[in-house]
Amino acid sequence: MKIILTVFFAFFLFVLLQAQALGQETKASTDALGWMAGCWELNARNGAMVISEQWMKPAGGTLIGMSRTVSGGKTVAWEFIRIVTDAEGISYVAKPHQNKEETVFKIAKFSPAEVVFENPAHDFPQRIIYRKGEADSLFARIEGTRNGKPGGMDIPMKRIKCEP
Repeated sequence: MKIILTVFFAFFLFVLLQAQALGQETKASTDALGWMAGCWELNARNGAMVISEQWMKPAGGTLIGMSRTVSGGKTVAWEFIRIVTDAEGISYVAKPHQNKEETVFKIAKFSPAEVVFENPAHDFPQRIIYRKGEADSLFARIEGTRNGKPGGMDIPMKRIKCEP
């Protein structure tokens, strides 16, 4: 009987430890977003429009990035981006070329393969999503309400070689 109780206790302890390990989530941090680092590109409209995004690897509580959209052979948009850790948590800070001020989006959801940032007070977008794709891909999406209508834009990107 003593052996049966010992085996039962050992099995119970094993199951309990496994359940605890499964229940632990990766904590949201800039280091945990290292899968975003690198150079990414969406080549659309048979090359007539190219959206490029580049992210430095996480360091010092930040990821620093930039984005450029080229359409018809001309740069039509660019943006400077930071993902930062501060006293309030993690934020996505965007500075599009047409804005004088930065816009801050607070982290709303995090998993090891996806991060969602939100700013309900912003005109558009109100939500920015990044998802780790399969192989060498990165999926981005912006969404929100514009002129009273919900909308969004998917930006599926492939990893490219970072050029100097």
